[in-house]
Amino acid sequence: MALPIELWLIHPEEEMCNAFRLRFEGLPKVTVIQSRFEDLPPHDCFVTAANAFGIMNAGIDAAVIHFHGQELMRRIQARIMDEFLGEQPIGTSFIEPTGNPDYPFIAHSPTMRVPGSIDGTDKIYAATWASLIAVYRHKAKNETPIETVVFPAMGAGFGGVPYNEVARQMSVAYQHYLSPPARMDWDMVIKRQLAIHYDAGRQVTR
Repeated sequence: MALPIELWLIHPEEEMCNAFRLRFEGLPKVTVIQSRFEDLPPHDCFVTAANAFGIMNAGIDAAVIHFHGQELMRRIQARIMDEFLGEQPIGTSFIEPTGNPDYPFIAHSPTMRVPGSIDGTDKIYAATWASLIAVYRHKAKNETPIETVVFPAMGAGFGGVPYNEVARQMSVAYQHYLSPPARMDWDMVIKRQLAIHYDAGRQVTR
């Protein structure tokens, strides 16, 4: 059973925020905030739409490191070297403490190996799903609690994915988090696959 979280979806542009509102309509505990990372109020965990090597010197990753300091990036890179032999796969995520009690954690969640287009793929879903599972596992261990989880628009920057598709894949991941399957069978798999890869009956990811 999924453990409850407060989901914040942020972006500085109204168009992206409107896409979030449309695709997440009716889903519980979701707040859309038109904001930059630097202007966010205190929260428990920020998800970084990262690359596989933890090089956080551009986009929103750079803002995260500017806020928390270079030591955070060094720790993330050390974990990638230790736990993933130097390259963190897409579809994985780990929680790293920041040392700041008002913003105590980030989730490092690659959407791409290196900066470049991920349009037409399901990598946004994979990174969002991995982030939610990382938070779930953290909460299940009864460690310092994570209640508010902040997501940027995964893949909307260097990834080049249209805003509506970003919001669609992220919302599908959240829906799957909220409603885990009661059993494992092909009917469940097919239903999930269609939700991830099709929109209004049209295949949109490969």
